Amino acid sequence: MKKSVIYSFVGLLLSLVFGLLIWQDQAYLSLFPAGLLAIYFAIFQTEKLFIAIAFFTPLSINIEEFNSSFGLFLPSEPLLFGLMLWLSALQIYRPFMPKNLWRQPILFSVGVFLLWIFTSSITSSHPLISFKFLLAKLWFIVPVLFFGIHFLQKEKNRITFIWLFIISTCIVVIYTITHHAMYAFGEKESHWVMSPFFKDHTIYGAIVALNVPLVFGLYFYKKHAPLIQAVLILMIALILLGLYFSYTRAAWLSVFGCIFIAGLIFYKINWKPLAGFGLIALIIIFIKWDSIQMELARNKQDHTTESFDERLQSATNISTDASNLERINRWSCAIAMFENRPVFGYGPGTYAFEYAPFQEPENLTIISTNFGDMGNAHSEYLGSLAEMGLIGLLCFLSIVACIFYTSIKVYHRIPTMERGTRVLVLTMIMAMSTYFIHAFLNNFLDTDKAAVPIWAMCAMIIAIGLQQDKLAANPK
Repeated sequence: MKKSVIYSFVGLLLSLVFGLLIWQDQAYLSLFPAGLLAIYFAIFQTEKLFIAIAFFTPLSINIEEFNSSFGLFLPSEPLLFGLMLWLSALQIYRPFMPKNLWRQPILFSVGVFLLWIFTSSITSSHPLISFKFLLAKLWFIVPVLFFGIHFLQKEKNRITFIWLFIISTCIVVIYTITHHAMYAFGEKESHWVMSPFFKDHTIYGAIVALNVPLVFGLYFYKKHAPLIQAVLILMIALILLGLYFSYTRAAWLSVFGCIFIAGLIFYKINWKPLAGFGLIALIIIFIKWDSIQMELARNKQDHTTESFDERLQSATNISTDASNLERINRWSCAIAMFENRPVFGYGPGTYAFEYAPFQEPENLTIISTNFGDMGNAHSEYLGSLAEMGLIGLLCFLSIVACIFYTSIKVYHRIPTMERGTRVLVLTMIMAMSTYFIHAFLNNFLDTDKAAVPIWAMCAMIIAIGLQQDKLAANPK
């Protein structure tokens, strides 16, 4: 009782100070009491603050929108950075994480990847930018993936984390749809109506697509009370509406792709023949590339249409669709950069500063820039290749392979009687599939919007796997 009174008093006092500073037009100083409150929760309510990150992430705002000097997502990134320092200090002073965690394939592959980021940062064309990139990776990965395994061991925490992330995304979807409706759901406006929460419709679509399997997973996780069931149905409708009106072709295709992957896993279809067919298909595409390119060039369907089927058709238009053509331009630059520096690449985070000279005149589009200031490689895989060389790409591919190898292995080890856990793991595999399919066309793992849910789901998979190991070692 005494504690609750003290907490209420402190909360009221901070609220009054916060309001007074805003009233005096000193809003930036209002971050001070908010920072004190965050420090309190980090020290005394660490678990709750960690879970709350799920809610803050979709709603975080990049202050670069208001101050072009530097980019930082508030409040998620300062909280993640603070948690990284605090939890690392705790681990050194009073270790609470299992010592054998490095045996986990996901953690080992991520550790190797971070080591290569550090190595290629030393040889980078812009070392300061590369080491800042490494620091950002650390404050995403260390608290969410490494220490997340500890916080997400409890089933309650896992479900709460997913609930909060979906609820927060639904808030953004409601805001975006409401804003979009003012412009009669126009295609051009769909590119920016989600601002300031998301930079553009591509990352917004990717995160909404990632939520599709998760919200269905919550629905089928267990039998809910009628009110909760109605809320989940409403959330499903909101997420699907958000996905449709994002007008993001890659997001739509990634959802279809994740359903196909879920079918392979659920029905235990042998992947080796499929891999063989895939290899044959790639060889045929390589041999017949000229004729395929000529056939694709006949597709004149533009992505600016608002029709679902026409936008899907435009995904293969490489003759007039500026968005597709610009992607080819970026990919060509990434490959040329790799050929110029095949071992270490140009350095993590440097693509935007280096790709301009590698643009070929025939690849330039109406949205190209000679200053090379229009973002990244539009591919998680080619971005790694250009910035960190062949070893960087192989390290990233090993992470993806380890994520799906571990996740599928954990899924098949869960007893059929634990239906809820099986549903949760399968839907997380589907959610991560949407991102890594999308990653062929975009790269967002350097932002909190994608990094937090992806690494959190990896932590959940590892935590569930560790629990299965304990049950196998100590059967009842």
